[in-house]
Amino acid sequence: MHPMAKKAKKKGAAGGSTIALNKKAQHDYFIEERYEAGIVLEGWEVKSMREGRVQIKESYVIIQGAEAFLLGCHISPLLSTSTHTHPNPTRTRKLLLHRRELSKLIGLVERKGFTLVPTALYWSKGRAKLEIGLAKGKKQHDKRTTEKNRDWQRDKQRILKHG
Repeated sequence: MHPMAKKAKKKGAAGGSTIALNKKAQHDYFIEERYEAGIVLEGWEVKSMREGRVQIKESYVIIQGAEAFLLGCHISPLLSTSTHTHPNPTRTRKLLLHRRELSKLIGLVERKGFTLVPTALYWSKGRAKLEIGLAKGKKQHDKRTTEKNRDWQRDKQRILKHG
């Protein structure tokens, strides 16, 4: 091995593999279960994701015709995008799930009133994956209770540390 050559660093789960997080989902929903789904992407979208030009805060997942789709996810095209492509930053993207997972999700969403919300976008083995949360909506008083508990935990730690 050449003395100037460097080994490629492997990025672990916490080592910068996260592309985008949806912190608003934790605030607005009770997340019961999480699923990992692949996403069907175009080449320019992958390049933009590598640059971190993705926003999933306003996005949501719908199930239509036994397939899952991601709507409202905004991927900003790079300036160097090819002139042959016509990038659509908010196009509907198909999600890839196992048939069993998909049928289970269809049943829960249609019968039990759950919602599917994207919680995180990350790299796994070189492929972009979307973490989907099976969620129930929070009421306003639930949000206040969650916030109060979080503040109390923070204050408790502060008291124990200095006290």
